Amino acid sequence: MMIHEITEKVGRHKQRKRIGRGVGSGYGKTAGRGHKGYGARAGNSNPHEGGAIPMWKRFPKRGFSNAEFMTHYAVVNIKAIEARFQDGEEVNAESLAKLGLIRDTKLPVKVLGEGELTKKVTVTADKFSKSASEKITAAGGSVTVIEPVGRRPKGVKKADAKAE
Repeated sequence: MMIHEITEKVGRHKQRKRIGRGVGSGYGKTAGRGHKGYGARAGNSNPHEGGAIPMWKRFPKRGFSNAEFMTHYAVVNIKAIEARFQDGEEVNAESLAKLGLIRDTKLPVKVLGEGELTKKVTVTADKFSKSASEKITAAGGSVTVIEPVGRRPKGVKKADAKAE
């Protein structure tokens, strides 16, 4: 007998355990939870290590996470602009949100260069990929970068910012 013949006879899906449905089921009385203690109680989802120092406390913490300082962008591709906008239109966060290309206008917008652009459009966004800005200008459109408020541009030191 081969394994594929066994599965035909037995069936594709295993039946679920009906826990706590009487002694005859094999999972009655304590319902597979043993006797007493933390594991027998409801809400024992967190890993209980029984008095030992938990795993997360045993090892030293090292390194740094940049996650809280990371900037999240609402991303739009050139192909979406090509599909949804007419020749000569203004593309900005409000118009993108109105058409459903981004969720809302709270996040900064980044335009990426996937796809081709044949229409002459004026695009205003917080950031552009190199290929996206090249494609927009090649089609006869214009690119406007919104300067971030309250932050220095990259490469400008504190002393230089004060002098301006």
